Amino acid sequence: MSRQNKPIRSDIAWSTKDRIEVRGKSLPDEILGHFNLGDLAYLQLTGKTPTAAESKVFNAIVITLVEHGITPSALAARLTYAGAPESLQAAVAAGLCGLGTVFVGSMEGASKMLYEVLPTDAADADLDAIARQTVADHRAARKIIPGLGHPLHKPVDPRTPRLFAIAEENGLSGRYVELMQKIQAEAEAASGKQLPINATGAIGAICCEFGFPGHIVRGFGVMARAIGLVGHILEESENPMGIELWQRVEDEATAHIRPE
Repeated sequence: MSRQNKPIRSDIAWSTKDRIEVRGKSLPDEILGHFNLGDLAYLQLTGKTPTAAESKVFNAIVITLVEHGITPSALAARLTYAGAPESLQAAVAAGLCGLGTVFVGSMEGASKMLYEVLPTDAADADLDAIARQTVADHRAARKIIPGLGHPLHKPVDPRTPRLFAIAEENGLSGRYVELMQKIQAEAEAASGKQLPINATGAIGAICCEFGFPGHIVRGFGVMARAIGLVGHILEESENPMGIELWQRVEDEATAHIRPE
């Protein structure tokens, strides 16, 4: 019996010798000069041109994720570039590989948590009860609540109130943002610790307001941080620190076993 092949299909883009279309729009005529980078990303992901409000909020999300200093991902990129300066793309890839449950990628965990405890069709849900149960379940399982806490930014992550304000101003602050705030208050009360909603927690909640699938949310951090890492590599090429970091770490880490 022959197998019926599934049709191969993509609705994103196509090109001929004289035309390029992306999501049904002519790249030269309808996109270039009309879309900024964030708007094009939104079009690529959703197949829709963002409204003015959606554009402001989505651009705020991705801009927030471009840069956060000499992070482990930036160090990985710089050190890779120090060893392989002929391969800029490998250095960027090395930095991106470190975006996970601790750095940047935690917004995926936050959005998945929010969707799980508050399905999109749960119109009359008791948010206070959901927040209490969510915190209780995480504490019982000894799990960190994604999107809460920051090693540096306490008692408030300065990015979070601004992101929430932009979402509110543009009609994209609803039940998921409210629930994230209630979970934070409940978690602080239960633990007695300062647990601010960090930027990725805020972004995770706002992404739920957009309706983005939880499994793709980390991708926003990947595409945004790639821009930041290219900037770090340019600086590394002009004012290197990678070799110095390697030599100083090696000296300190092995000082106790090296002869004087």
